[in-house]
Amino acid sequence: MQDAFKSPEPLRLFPEKLFYKIGEVSRIVGVESYVLRYWETEFPFLAPRKSKSGQRIYTKKDIDQILQIKRLLYDEKYTIDGARRKLGGNIEQAAEAFAETEEVKREGVAEEMTGPNIDAEGIITMVKMRLREILRNNFGA
Repeated sequence: MQDAFKSPEPLRLFPEKLFYKIGEVSRIVGVESYVLRYWETEFPFLAPRKSKSGQRIYTKKDIDQILQIKRLLYDEKYTIDGARRKLGGNIEQAAEAFAETEEVKREGVAEEMTGPNIDAEGIITMVKMRLREILRNNFGA
């Protein structure tokens, strides 16, 4: 496994979970935890829920937003204010559209995987295709 703090590249694939703690998100995205907490103060739409113990709980939607922020700040060299304006109202609409698209895709995969003639090789092929699609859509690979 790659350590994001020792490498400038963030982790490209991350485990399928419903929720992620700040340390996990930090390793996935490739920025320190304090940077994520700072971004929460600067980008109002980035507001992860908190557990009963006060720990930040991030979803995939939050991670997608963080990756967009990181791309604008680090790759495209936007200022915080410029990135905030660029993402402004569009991020919530984009995130909702992305979530709806992902839900439809998940339902389609679930339907494909429940047929009576599904074999292990077919499932592996389907998973590989889906992973390639995710990489292409999210990371331009």
